[in-house]
Amino acid sequence: MGQAATLPCRRGGSYVMELHEWKFIIECPSGLITLHEFQKHFCNGTGGSESAEYAEQIFRTLDNNEDGVVDFREYVMAISMLVEGSAVEKLRWSFKLYDKDRDGAITREEMREIMQAVNKMGLAADLTKPNPLTAEECTNRIFLRLDKDNNAVISLEEFIEGALDDDWMREMLACDPNTVRVERPAGKDPALGTHG
Repeated sequence: MGQAATLPCRRGGSYVMELHEWKFIIECPSGLITLHEFQKHFCNGTGGSESAEYAEQIFRTLDNNEDGVVDFREYVMAISMLVEGSAVEKLRWSFKLYDKDRDGAITREEMREIMQAVNKMGLAADLTKPNPLTAEECTNRIFLRLDKDNNAVISLEEFIEGALDDDWMREMLACDPNTVRVERPAGKDPALGTHG
């Protein structure tokens, strides 16, 4: 949900891209990452089981070819799109994240589970300010605004149109790597062959 910490960007998000690429190369020198490794390196175990489930959903969204591993290309393409893509592209990606069963619609349960995990993980990692609304209240507010046909699910079209028309909604639903704290750990920089 609304993340407060920001990372400075150079020219169109290249700094953000550089840090994400660097972290992937350091943590995954083979160029491939499994779900277990993704949870270990990219989520640092924050937030307990909900965090692990959220990390799994991010992993599944990153794994475009569904081969059980995320390769460097899949990772960089997603981060690049999330940093430099259009609002619609970012929201399409976010929709895939919320649509846990990949049936083309987001249920209240799917939305609530992701909202709970994001909030718990963000607070545990000290990335977000506490949200005055609970995950259930956020879910209810989102469904009230987005489920235009009142069929108890949110379609991709409803998701994108609603988020584009509402700043609060866009902040709640978008995945923005510019607001995620990514730090270079001290140590050897493989690109430079030097220590941090």
